[in-house]
Amino acid sequence: MKFISQLAVSPRAWLLLAISALGLELAALYFQYAMDLAPCIMCIYQRVAIWAIFFAGVTGYFTSGLIIGRIVAFGLWAVGAIWGLIIALEHVEMQSANQGPLSFLFSCDIVPNFPSWAPLHEWIPALFEASGDCGEISWQFLGHSMPEWMVVVYSVYTALFAAVLVARLVATKKP
Repeated sequence: MKFISQLAVSPRAWLLLAISALGLELAALYFQYAMDLAPCIMCIYQRVAIWAIFFAGVTGYFTSGLIIGRIVAFGLWAVGAIWGLIIALEHVEMQSANQGPLSFLFSCDIVPNFPSWAPLHEWIPALFEASGDCGEISWQFLGHSMPEWMVVVYSVYTALFAAVLVARLVATKKP
């Protein structure tokens, strides 16, 4: 428990978090540009969630010795992991429904619903512009679609977040 608690103050642990998220972002760009798989709106939202986890790792790396820095990093990590998991689960549901007779009931937007003060799809369209269909399954690995794999990824990020946070809270309560 002490080892897990100490991860919150270890710059290396935060760097590993950032590197893992960056690796996923680079993989997404490979799928988009090398394999010509168009990202849908749900993919773009999941991409934003991974960026939140990346920035959590970067923030934690540079501020792991400061409690306010760790709080910001934990907040970004929680938002990225949990929001990403929710979006990935919704995306899996869309794909599952799209395979049945009621597929016309499920659709997704074409333009991302980013805040007006941060239109990422206009600022960096190469990363955040959606052109794919949420219901289309255009890639599978071991019989699972990309959103199903992202459920696994976000579940791991969420479980790790919970483990580190709980260990940290328990460690700080001990005399």
